[in-house]
This record gives sequence, C-alpha cells and structure tokens, in this order.
Amino acid sequence: MTQIKLAKTAGFCFGVDRGVNLVYDLIQQGKKVCTLGPIIHNPQLVADLSTKGVRIIEKPEQAFQDETIVIRSHGVGQSVYHSLKKHQLTYNDATCPFVAKIHKIVFQESSNGHPILIAGNPEHPEVQGIQGHCVGESFVFQTPEELEDLLKNTEKFVKKAPAMVAQTTFQVSLWEKCVEIAKNLCTNLKIFDTICNATSLRQAEAIELAKQSDLMVVIGGRHSSNTKKLLQVCLQYTNAVLIETKDELDPSLIMSAQRVGITAGASTPAYIIKEVLETMSEIIKDQPTEELSFAELLEQSEAQAERLYTGKRIKGIVTSIAKNEVQVDIGGKQSGFIPSSELSDDPNAKPEEIVAKGDEIDLVVLKVNDQDGIVTLSKKRLDAEKGFDEIIAAKDEDKTLSGVITDVVRGGALVLTNGVKIFIPISQLSDHRVENAEEFLKKEVEFKVIEVNPNRRRAVASVRAVLNAAKKAKAEAFWSEVEVGKTYTGTVKSLTDYGAFVDLGGVDGMIHITELSWTKIKHPSDVVKVGDTVEVYVKDIDEEKKKISLGYRKTEDNPWEIFKNNYAVDQVVNVTIVSLTQFGAFAEIIPGVDGLIHISQIANQHIAKVADVLSVGQKVDAKITEIDLDKKRISLSMRALLEEEAPAETEETDEVDSEKEELKEAVANIEGVEIQ
Repeated sequence: MTQIKLAKTAGFCFGVDRGVNLVYDLIQQGKKVCTLGPIIHNPQLVADLSTKGVRIIEKPEQAFQDETIVIRSHGVGQSVYHSLKKHQLTYNDATCPFVAKIHKIVFQESSNGHPILIAGNPEHPEVQGIQGHCVGESFVFQTPEELEDLLKNTEKFVKKAPAMVAQTTFQVSLWEKCVEIAKNLCTNLKIFDTICNATSLRQAEAIELAKQSDLMVVIGGRHSSNTKKLLQVCLQYTNAVLIETKDELDPSLIMSAQRVGITAGASTPAYIIKEVLETMSEIIKDQPTEELSFAELLEQSEAQAERLYTGKRIKGIVTSIAKNEVQVDIGGKQSGFIPSSELSDDPNAKPEEIVAKGDEIDLVVLKVNDQDGIVTLSKKRLDAEKGFDEIIAAKDEDKTLSGVITDVVRGGALVLTNGVKIFIPISQLSDHRVENAEEFLKKEVEFKVIEVNPNRRRAVASVRAVLNAAKKAKAEAFWSEVEVGKTYTGTVKSLTDYGAFVDLGGVDGMIHITELSWTKIKHPSDVVKVGDTVEVYVKDIDEEKKKISLGYRKTEDNPWEIFKNNYAVDQVVNVTIVSLTQFGAFAEIIPGVDGLIHISQIANQHIAKVADVLSVGQKVDAKITEIDLDKKRISLSMRALLEEEAPAETEETDEVDSEKEELKEAVANIEGVEIQ
C-alpha cells in the first residue's frame, strides 16, 4: 500500500499569507481592489480573486481613482512609489518584511558607492524590485559560474567594495557555492545572507523527504520561483513531478510508488493542498489488495496496449499523402492522420519530401476522437522527443552540441538542435557581457547542455561553457610552454589606471603603465586602446598566483639609445627649456632625454636668477659638455657658445676704439671742444 507524507512547511509562507489576507480583507470592506501584478504565482487563487472583481495592473497609471492598489509581497522599486505619489493613488503595501530588509540594504550600500551583486532570476519581480532600490550599479547572476565570470572580468570590482545579497527564494545550495567563490575572488566584498528562513527550511525538509520517497509531488504554480526550486532540489534525489491542482495527478505514478512525499510552494493555498491529499487518498483506496491472476494481468496488458491516449508512441504505415495531411494505418479500427504542420519543423518542406507511401514511421498521439474514430498524430514531436533523449545523453556525457539560434525570447534565445529548441540565457550566450541577444540570431553556435528537466522536456544550454572550456585548454597549453623573454602577439582586453591587460590566448597578462612608454604617460589609453593587437614579451611569471608581467617597450625605441647613437660631447644642439630651478635649467634634447644647463653655464657674466634669462618653452642653442650614460646625466652649456664668439667681438671693439682715437686727433686743435 502506498504511503503518503506531507511536509510540515508546505503552503503559504508568512509574507504571502499576509498579502493574500490583505486583499480578501479589502474585498470584504467593499473596496475596489487591483494588484500590481498577480498577488501570488498561483493561477487558481488569482482566478478566484478575479471573480471577486480584483484587477491585475502592470503599472500604477493603469489604476482607477476609486481603486485601492495592493503592492504584492515581491515588492517594487522606488520608481513605483514615486509614481503612486505623483498620481495621488491609494495603496496598501504588502511587501514581505524580509524583502523590504533587502531594499534597505541595497539602498544604503549603493548610496555609499558600492556596486550591488544580486543572486536571483533577473526576470523575477522580486529581483527587479531589489534593483529598483539600487542607487548605483547592480548586477544579477543566477549561477556560481556567472558570479565567477562577473568578478573576474568586471574592472569596477577591483577598487570598489561590492555588496552581495540573494533573492529570498534563491536555492540554498547554490548560494553557499556563490559565497565561497565570492570570498576567494573578492576579499573586500560584503555578503548579506538574505534568503528567507522559511525558504531554507522548506528546501531542507523537501530534500530530506525526497531521500525517503520513491516519488515527490510538488504542488504550486508553474511560474512560482520557489516552487520551481523545490522541484529542482527534489529531482536531485528521486523522481518528482510538479502539479498545480488535483486534476493533474497521474494515478499510475501514485500507484507505482510505495512512498510518496508531498511539498508545496510558498504561494500554494491550503485548500489546493487539501484537495490533492484527498484525491491521492482516493487513488490509494482503489489499489488492489490481492494479486491478480496471470490471465487477468495479461488481459489488462492487452487492453492497455490497444488503448490510445495523448502522448503515446506508436508506429504507423503511410497509406496516402495529400497537400495538407498524411494518412497512416495504425493497426486498429481508428484512422490516423498527420497534419502537414506536424511532419517537420521546416515550414517550407512538402509532405511528399518527408515521407513516402508505404513508409513505416514512428509517431506520437496528439488527440484521440473516439466518437469519429480519428487519431491525430505527430511525427515532428516524436522526432523532438528522440532528440531530447540525445540532449539528455549529451548532458550526462558533457558532450558539445551545435545548432542555430532560431528565436530571441525574453531573457535569452532558443537554439535548434536535433529537432529540439533549447533555451540559452543571455548570460550564457557568450563569454562576455551581452546586451542584445539579437546579434546571435540565425548564427550557428556550439554549446553544452547545463540543465535538463525530463518531466517538462525542457533544457538549458550554455555557449559560455564551451568557450570557457576552450579557453581553459588554451590556458593549460600556454602555461606548459611559457617562459621569461618569450614574445607573444595579444589583444588588449581592458585598461586600468595602472596598466593594460592583454589576452595572450586563454591567459591574460598585464603591461604595467611604466612599461607602456619610455616617456611618462598619464593613462594607458595614451598608448593603447581596448581591441588593439600588440606584441609583448614576458618579463616575469608567478605560476603560483597565475600572474604574468609583460613588457611592451622596445629597446630600439629607448630615447637614451637614440641619444647614444646620434649625439656626442661638443655637439651643439637646439634644446627646449622644460623647467627652471635655483641652480639652473633643464632642457629637452629629444623626447625622453633632458640635459642640465647649470646657472654658471647660461651666460658669460654672473646672473642672479635663472628666470631673468630663460623661460619654460624657450628654445636655445647649447653645447653638450658632458655625457654620463650610466647615470643618465647630460651637461649643457650656453656660455661655451658665447665664449667661442668672444674673439670676433674683441676685434670689432678694437676697430671702434681706433676710430675714436683718430677722431680725437682730428679735432684736437678745435678750440672749446673736449673729446671724451
């Protein structure tokens, strides 16, 4: 006899219960009510509220003035409160206190300039509400791999101390992995454990119950985040199914299990849980208490074999082909038809190009019309089911698949492979941040299957995983052959105030700012830009920390090498004054090489201040009087050039003096005139 055990924590949590009761109380008070989004992710309860006149709106402006707006437990961003105030709308705030606490944390931390990291589903209203309270930058990640990539590749985390929080319903085991990664990669990170205690207890109890059960029945809305996470944790330990109501129970599943565990999401009403329990009890009562005879079992088996039902796989022989359908013989009294749209995923393919008369093909039943004796069948859906089996195998074998991106959907894209469309989250489309998935449309990509839900026949894939694996292989090859002095051609990946990071092919190295140029620069962008191809050489290797220091400056570009090859002592050079001191002036001979003109070498007479003769930017001629390449010192002299000109000046002075003497003699006898 099947045993049933219900989890103690199944059903409404405190926050959801508070929000639902608030709506029903307002209805009893005779007020017109509308909710910002569904009050909870449970279609049955939402439908019940709809019959009582409760409307669902997406934004405050859609509310009527005589309505009371209820903010659901997921919470909303600051902009929504501003809108409510602006339009003078009446509202009741049912935000869960645990969610409100997160709002306060992210507001305070982001106001202090800290980036915010949020573990959760970016499409979930709770996460969107949390982001709406962030003053500065915020980043959402769903997996430990996404967090690791974010911390490794986002420059802003190097200097700013980020803060990390979690969606209240985030999977506890994943959060623990994320915390470990964050602590290893970012020592200045502040971590706030904001997963709701009720969520932690619910997931822990579900795991323990799953370990003891042959089947877990998870009750809740299919759009409920915490319900889906309950299903995920249960599937790790046993067979599990998700149902919304008692009508979705499969009696054969219940009767084939000896121990059935039941849990329910935080948004599942108590009456639905009760209905499921009562229905399961009725199913168990119908279990046979005595063993059937061999003949009875055979009779049941044959009856089951003949019975056609939706989802059953059968074989059929093609008997006729028309433009819009294909007729098949399925071996019974009923007639089998395949609509042309169910033959292939290719809308341009013609029926006669896919099948031929007499072909035996595998099919799946779509619909049975016993009254008319017609069975509607599908070939493409069975092909997809077979393809999904290959996808499950690829997940188990960690195999790389290829396919074409056929659709861009909310939160990512769909890739078609083996007749199956698989979802790729936008964060998994590349190994870098993607803003718009449209750029991948119609492109063929390689990917790995990272998540499979056999019950719902859905899978999640990652292009990033393939790229990261290739990058890891390249990195291993690189580290096996790298050595100091070896030259590489790489691509500038990112810039910081202190240098440039270069992708060497799976491994990043850094060129320090002092290694980018022989002359002093303010920022690496003065020399290189992101995307530039550069030739570098390995200066130093830290294998333990996996760090590589790169050199970029070429010896032949060294200004001192250029000076040594082109200048010598006693050579006259035209220089530019670059700075003044009390003891002289520094002058640029060539970019990167300056010489000193001592105050005593500026003029051939004493000067009190250098600034009386020279100014910054002034160009003058000077002689190189001394070169010390080891100490990188050059002495210049303007005075030396003045002394070389002195003899010519003396000769000219003598001529003037001679003319004066002759003039004196010529007028010496003129009375009353004295020659000075």
